[in-house]
Amino acid sequence: MAQERLNFKEMCARFEVTPRTLRHYEYIELLAPEREGRARFYGAREVARMTLILRGRRFGFSLEEIRQWLELYDADPEGDTQNQAWLEMADRQLEELDQRRRELDEVIAELRSLRDATAGSAS
Repeated sequence: MAQERLNFKEMCARFEVTPRTLRHYEYIELLAPEREGRARFYGAREVARMTLILRGRRFGFSLEEIRQWLELYDADPEGDTQNQAWLEMADRQLEELDQRRRELDEVIAELRSLRDATAGSAS
């Protein structure tokens, strides 16, 4: 069975990213496509890495955190070190997201109160 390979344009389309984003991920060494002349091809490894990169971004991790986490896999293919690092990263990020949610809840409550007070005085 032939391994799927995506060209640059197909990779952008599959992940709904701009060419600039994809080139940036390559520049900072998150991705390393195969090159044939000027053409780039992305195999299963790069597709999996891109999936993890975008998931990490969605969760609010920095590109540097994602890069370091992906490097752990290369150093320890068994995944023990990577799994432990992931748990630590996830715990830190969950704490930060919980803090942001508390701050947003406070701002929402304050804005709602001010809005309601204003609406009450306008009647």
